[in-house]
Amino acid sequence: MPLHIRPMTPADAPEVLAIYQSGLDTGDASFETTAPTWEYFDKSKLPEHRYVATDPTTGKVMGWVAVSPVSPRLVYAGVVEPSIYVDPSYRGRGVAAALLDTLIESTEAAGIWTLQSGVFPENEPSLRLHEKAGFRTVGVRHRIARHRGRWRDVILLERRSSTVGQ
Repeated sequence: MPLHIRPMTPADAPEVLAIYQSGLDTGDASFETTAPTWEYFDKSKLPEHRYVATDPTTGKVMGWVAVSPVSPRLVYAGVVEPSIYVDPSYRGRGVAAALLDTLIESTEAAGIWTLQSGVFPENEPSLRLHEKAGFRTVGVRHRIARHRGRWRDVILLERRSSTVGQ
């Protein structure tokens, strides 16, 4: 599927947050249930690693990817947590894979050595995406938190750079 990937801008906020909310509405994307404000999103994601995939014909945002630091400690500066969300009408078309590939290139060029993700076991498409991108299962965090009235497990995944920190 043709798509264009470019850095995310504040003008993308309405579409990015709407896509985020549609992912949260599935119940299998995150413990969060409501997309944050743009101000919170902007403060919590590293600005140099935010991308959107757009439809080259319409300019519509098809999906987005961004990373958050996992810790404020300097020793973990090279470890980040990605978030990837795709508009429901574009799922299953390679948008997430293209965004994740772009993110991997971006983070490795910046010296980031580990991408760390937590995925619900029920989110099989996300697990397959991560596996294809070179993530490995580190473990399972059993009943780590309640979500929509039930305890949920999270599979902890990581992708170590083959070029940074070797």
